[in-house]
Amino acid sequence: MTAMKNITPDDILDTAAYTAERKNHKARQREIKKDRRIDVGPYVSFYFENRETMWHQIQEMLYIEKGGAEQLADELEAYNPLVPQGRDLRCTMMIEIDDEKRREVTLNKLGWIDEKIVFHIGERQVRAEPLQDTERNTPDGKTSSVHFLVFNFSDEDVAAFRDEDQRVTLDIEHEHYGHSAAIAGATRASLAADFD
Repeated sequence: MTAMKNITPDDILDTAAYTAERKNHKARQREIKKDRRIDVGPYVSFYFENRETMWHQIQEMLYIEKGGAEQLADELEAYNPLVPQGRDLRCTMMIEIDDEKRREVTLNKLGWIDEKIVFHIGERQVRAEPLQDTERNTPDGKTSSVHFLVFNFSDEDVAAFRDEDQRVTLDIEHEHYGHSAAIAGATRASLAADFD
């Protein structure tokens, strides 16, 4: 599976074939995903998607809900926007707070956090752009706990990301949530593989 090709019905296994190999597919997903989650600060996690993670998500939805061809069309429409297209990274950003009251207070302070996310690559910056199917911030400043983001890279940005001498961080620059995480090792290599 390569990064620049959306998932089509021809890529999807029928339910019986998927069920027979489901355990192996789930084990493979755990291996892939462990290098594609980045925690930034105490509450925010980024789950960087690729073609394989989205293929698996679609297969799982079909396995669980058993909606057939009609459901498949909906799943492809929902998940293909998170498949990287060769010069970008795409992710689900989640604000994860177990305590309901604390979550409500925090979300009310983090309006438009999705516009305050940036990769720093040496001296370069690549800012997130919301992949909005719906507005996820309210006029009074409350944000959703789930956001979908794309980072569009130039060729120069990609070269810098792949240059191990360049430090890479993922930063949240919101006035009420300023945190950073270094991107290195297996995580950086996994994300760099999306640039093909």
